[in-house]
Amino acid sequence: MLRTLELEQRNTCTYVFSSRKSLTTVQGLKKEYCYTKILKDLKKEFCCNGTVVQDSELGQVIQLQGDQRKDVSTFLVQAGLVKKDNIKIHGF
Repeated sequence: MLRTLELEQRNTCTYVFSSRKSLTTVQGLKKEYCYTKILKDLKKEFCCNGTVVQDSELGQVIQLQGDQRKDVSTFLVQAGLVKKDNIKIHGF
């Protein structure tokens, strides 16, 4: 379900179905960023739970509970972490 990153870094928000529950993942952020601080702010902003996992191919990936695709993309752009052109939202 997760796509590998090409040579250029691309920030993606993915929506994964698992029976009744859903999971939003954020991958491809710059390695210099502190993922735990970003996760803390996302959890506080959207009142959801989440974690940072280490993937062998993708590196660090932020996982959030629920369908947070639009909210996360807006948050990342407003925080100045990514440009709107670099975000790809899967499932639309």
